[in-house]
Amino acid sequence: MKILYLETSSKNCSVAVSDNEKLLCLCEEVSENYKQSESLHTYVEWALEGAGISLKDIEAVSLGKGPGSYTGLRIGAASAKGFCYGLKVPFIAINSLESMIEPFLGNNYDLIVPLVDARRMEVYTAIYDGNTGEELSGTEAKILYETSFEEYRDKKIIFVGDGAKKAKDILQLPDAVFKDDVYPSAQYLIKKTLEKIEKKEFEDTAYFEPFYLKDFHGVKKNKS
Repeated sequence: MKILYLETSSKNCSVAVSDNEKLLCLCEEVSENYKQSESLHTYVEWALEGAGISLKDIEAVSLGKGPGSYTGLRIGAASAKGFCYGLKVPFIAINSLESMIEPFLGNNYDLIVPLVDARRMEVYTAIYDGNTGEELSGTEAKILYETSFEEYRDKKIIFVGDGAKKAKDILQLPDAVFKDDVYPSAQYLIKKTLEKIEKKEFEDTAYFEPFYLKDFHGVKKNKS
């Protein structure tokens, strides 16, 4: 099964193509200027070319649904919907934080904590088991204080994501590992996507909304 993956929730504009679990091609670039609007469709073309297939060969589309950049998520969701409508294929959506923990699973950490930089001292975060990847604490917007995550002081813990930089300066966790050059990547959506396809857990393409977690600048969305 040929699957197209889009991850646009962060500064990393990322596109991947797989044949089942086998990664065929990955195109991505981290940019301070959030290049999703100008780069995404070019990366899709490059990824398909690199995979040696054409768009009509794609049998499903998977999206990193957030949380993250409001604008980036809207661009990714609009593109994913467009591909699904045009190709008449299923739409799968994965929590972007889950793609951040994949490279660190099984590396002897008790806990993996993704931290996506939000405004001021806030981060989007969740807590995952370092071996199984099981979600131990749900996704939330969290304001960082010196005492944040203090209850995990005795655990071997790694914080990953662009929010780890400010966390390192604030948190009183001298033994924790902080890795701030980690962004959600389309290549790490593959495993969860295949699990959802197996269970036929597909999104309703027409009504899908990204996982914004918070309303844009505090403006409430009208619910019709």
